[in-house]
Amino acid sequence: MLEAIKSTLLRMLPPVVAGELRSWRVRHSIKTFPARVAEHRYGSGDLKVLLADPLSEAWYDHDWPELPEVAALRQTRLKPGARVFDIGAHQGVVAMLLAREVGPTGQVVAVEPNPHNIDAASRNRALNGMSQIELRQAAVSDRPGTLVFNQGLNGQLDDGTGAGGRLTVESVTIDRLAETYGPPDIVYIDVEGAEVMALDGARSVLASEPDFFIEVHVGCGLEKLGGSVDRLVSFFPRGRYSLLVREDEDDAVFHPYTDADPVIRRRFFLLARAALP
Repeated sequence: MLEAIKSTLLRMLPPVVAGELRSWRVRHSIKTFPARVAEHRYGSGDLKVLLADPLSEAWYDHDWPELPEVAALRQTRLKPGARVFDIGAHQGVVAMLLAREVGPTGQVVAVEPNPHNIDAASRNRALNGMSQIELRQAAVSDRPGTLVFNQGLNGQLDDGTGAGGRLTVESVTIDRLAETYGPPDIVYIDVEGAEVMALDGARSVLASEPDFFIEVHVGCGLEKLGGSVDRLVSFFPRGRYSLLVREDEDDAVFHPYTDADPVIRRRFFLLARAALP
């Protein structure tokens, strides 16, 4: 009840003022959280994970089944020695699952704009001895430079209101990442609505036809940042890519994409697999 009252009061404030209050609450929650290291089974093996804040505790302090996208990508390009771009890496847990697949001869480039999250990802990398993970503190967009991000623990690009707090961060394109680290075999994208912006900055990488896994934030960020499902799937021409979807975390099976599928009317997961040579 008290949280509902607080949320109502925040909505009544000017967005910038509410954003400053939300930012203070996030900083306070991090400062007062009793951080600890947990060890659980994530997919095919155990990992040590720093629980650095209430959100990471909720997400990571339990065993995970194998992610369906990891199993699906393993059938194509997720192999020892592969290079994976993990865009929107949060605190590096999925990056570690991918690093386990590509092994010490592969590389996972984990990109995350939030400084608290990138610090936790660095500590997770060290806890598990995964030197094949490269960390980059930046937001991925359609052009290099800087942009304004919010200050939530699971942040989004600022929508212009400042309602989530404001943090200026480096922006980088997927194409620029490929110039720096080499072309990826797989691009894994979870950017809270900025999916189309990220793909707009990946024209050269798309031409090389890696596999893509994308969390598509229909109704929770995609449209607000100028995207749409139609624009997103247009980056993956039929004939060059096969498109598969699944509904949510409780849906473990991918099925073929169709424009009439009700799954794509809300947040869903898209797997775009390039035709193998």
